[in-house]
Amino acid sequence: MNNLSRPREVVASQSDGWQPEHEAMLRQAAERAMEFRRALGSCPQKPARTFAEMRESFLSPLPEEGCDGRSVIEELAALAEPGLAAMTGPRFFGWVIGASHPVGVAADWLTSAWGQNCGSHTATPAAAASEEAAAAWLLDLLDLPRDASVGFATGATLANFTCLAAARGELLRRVGWDVEANGLFGAPPIRVIIGEEAHASVFSSLQFLGLGYERVIRIPTDAMGRMRIDEFESAMSQSDQPTIVIAQAGHINTGAFDPILRIAKIAHRGNAWVHVDGAFGLWARACPSTALLTTGIETADSWATDGHKWLQLPYDCGFAIVRNAEAHRRAMAITASYLPAVAAGERNPSHYVPELSRRARGFATWAMIRALGRRGVAQLVGHHCGIARRMAQALRQEAGIRVLNEVELNQVVVRFGSDDPADDILTSKVIARIQADGTCFAAGAQWKGLWIMRLSVTSWATGEADADRSVAAIIGAWRAVQADGA
Repeated sequence: MNNLSRPREVVASQSDGWQPEHEAMLRQAAERAMEFRRALGSCPQKPARTFAEMRESFLSPLPEEGCDGRSVIEELAALAEPGLAAMTGPRFFGWVIGASHPVGVAADWLTSAWGQNCGSHTATPAAAASEEAAAAWLLDLLDLPRDASVGFATGATLANFTCLAAARGELLRRVGWDVEANGLFGAPPIRVIIGEEAHASVFSSLQFLGLGYERVIRIPTDAMGRMRIDEFESAMSQSDQPTIVIAQAGHINTGAFDPILRIAKIAHRGNAWVHVDGAFGLWARACPSTALLTTGIETADSWATDGHKWLQLPYDCGFAIVRNAEAHRRAMAITASYLPAVAAGERNPSHYVPELSRRARGFATWAMIRALGRRGVAQLVGHHCGIARRMAQALRQEAGIRVLNEVELNQVVVRFGSDDPADDILTSKVIARIQADGTCFAAGAQWKGLWIMRLSVTSWATGEADADRSVAAIIGAWRAVQADGA
């Protein structure tokens, strides 16, 4: 009889490397984690100490001797907690990130304890099966082609990379070049057409793939950052080279969507591959009140999105979704004599991402979708968009505060003072006061030549009271800056 078939109490009593202090240590870590989460609603939404202070705390000579695990965990928590941001708190609006829902955290704890290296379904059948099931749910939830392939990556950057690798390989295969085998040396050139306000992670992906981030054709955008369809159509007509078109679902500042249906129709007439960077905006498809924004997205060839944004999964989890599953596998599959063979119809997790060794991200994904269901995900997206509109409307009432975007999704772009670039200092000072105050956390960005404050509503814990309290703090910071005569 092996350990897995013994009664749990018998397993716990055996040594086999497992000691009573290990259980005590894990319980200790769980308690510290829960203490941290319990305090998030009432604590300042900022780290208590700066990076310089945290460096001073952490940097020390290499220990000559080890010490017991419980002491290590206690020391780690004591050192780290003063420098932790309240990213999972209800009033963190700094970036478009989720808030690690407790269900996902609990599943992720189990994932770490189970320690499954999710490369092969033969070695880790439960991990592979949960990932396959979660992938099917994901396609249903986002209403994408049900036979598309899904890779579980670290986040949107690697998801974009994976999808664009599949695009690169398939386009070159069509013109007789095997890029997986022969690389890019001597390969026919690939054209990349992209909106000038695409997210930085997409340009990074192009860099990693050898396609370059400077040699792309950048399409001018409208006032909300959407690709101009007339400019795109003109660019498409200028060459018959193999072409990748990258559209955006959810502008990082405004939340706006490129006209993807029209883009895809034009692109496909030229046999181009259409990829959608939908890091957070793709989730709008899961909510009836926002689904219209995503019209035509299903006609693309690949899609990238994050699970640790609107699905509220713990870091890290992103999804690379590709219509042509064979192109996806060709671009990513790793083969070696020591790796188990895959029978027809079977799915190996490592065939869809550029990682052979990785954590089993399917467990937490399965758990969050199971916990929320279709209705819960829709309600979450709708709630956050409603909170964003509520905050925007309240901020508009204050003299000198302007909301610069059409609040279609969960993003609010705020400017203090006029459009004169000289007033950038006002917005910067307001942001600094907000961050120092700690009632909420907001961050800045450069957009359309102006410094702005951006509010991103994506935490499952954010309620109307949190929104109202945050708006009051923002208005208070603006009034204080004015009173200072800045």
